[in-house]
Amino acid sequence: MVPIWLENPAASDDDIDACRAMIRQGSRTFFAASLLLPPAIRSPAYTLYAFCRFADDEVDGVDREQDAVVRLRDRLARAYDGDPLPSATDRAFADMVARYAIPRTIPEALLEGLAWDTDGRRYEDLSGLYAYSARVAGTVGAMMTLLMGVRDPLVLARACDLGVAMQLTNIARDVGEDARMGRIYLPLAWMREAGIDPDAWLAAPRFDERLAGVVARLLAAADALYVRSEAGIAHLPIGCRPGILAARIMYAEIGRVIERHGLDSVSRRAYVRGRRKLALLAQAFATAPLVPGGNPMPPLDETRFLVDAVTDHALGRIRPDPARGPWWDMQRRIVWVLDLFERLGQRDGLPASERGRPARLAGLEP
Repeated sequence: MVPIWLENPAASDDDIDACRAMIRQGSRTFFAASLLLPPAIRSPAYTLYAFCRFADDEVDGVDREQDAVVRLRDRLARAYDGDPLPSATDRAFADMVARYAIPRTIPEALLEGLAWDTDGRRYEDLSGLYAYSARVAGTVGAMMTLLMGVRDPLVLARACDLGVAMQLTNIARDVGEDARMGRIYLPLAWMREAGIDPDAWLAAPRFDERLAGVVARLLAAADALYVRSEAGIAHLPIGCRPGILAARIMYAEIGRVIERHGLDSVSRRAYVRGRRKLALLAQAFATAPLVPGGNPMPPLDETRFLVDAVTDHALGRIRPDPARGPWWDMQRRIVWVLDLFERLGQRDGLPASERGRPARLAGLEP
């Protein structure tokens, strides 16, 4: 019997194309890495990131009010009820969560993290920052894993590690830009241990060696999670590994750029140049089959609820085979990547005012 979602899909090809266009314009890093994903995974991945991008933009919009989160929760409820709002993103997202049996707890946690942003919440220690990162980025890692047809708790735990690591890198990169918007995401206890009063610093943000030490600690925490994440990548379908490894490698490289800048992310913003991204993509493709599996490790305490949500979720739906379709046509895919960086690489180095507002969610930066 043909599943209902195949007989009456909520999303059209035009809806998926609209999501793809949103990501191509708004997240060059993710779009480049996505070219290494199998075609069967690429389309729902565009839908997922388009939803995340839309939600992030809504919360960071003009009003920046809690009302934005209320509206998003209503849209999420409608998507799960099978009655999405008449927009490409909503229809595609409703179809995606039904097709891949994504527990509602996971996108709800994402919206909770965005609500924490609107509340101006600060984080006393690394555990608090992990809890925030689990919501705004670990959720995305978990959902991406489900799109690949993987529901193993240990693999999901590693996907959440990768999401949290990427978010920590985001925070280390955007210290200055966040401060100029009146926000601190660095652990407050770390700042005080370094002799920095967070409120006084926020009133007049500047870079010095004390702040460099805090940023270095945050990058070290991210790097430890990047290493943990590789054990999960090794257990993904082989066709999915290059794209996910590419995202892991390219995001970790942002940390290396910050270090080359002397850990100063107040007066400048780190970015990875187009040619370097291309080299990292090639590295990901070459090394993906060799990623070691590693020893199984439990999830972070702060991400455990996401893993448990999947474990407790009754599937009840048929999911497409993520390995379906050819994926080894790397010559064609590399041509796409070369074309992408030829047309978009010239934007590297532009000031933030010309690049657009930096996204808060990991993986969604220009």
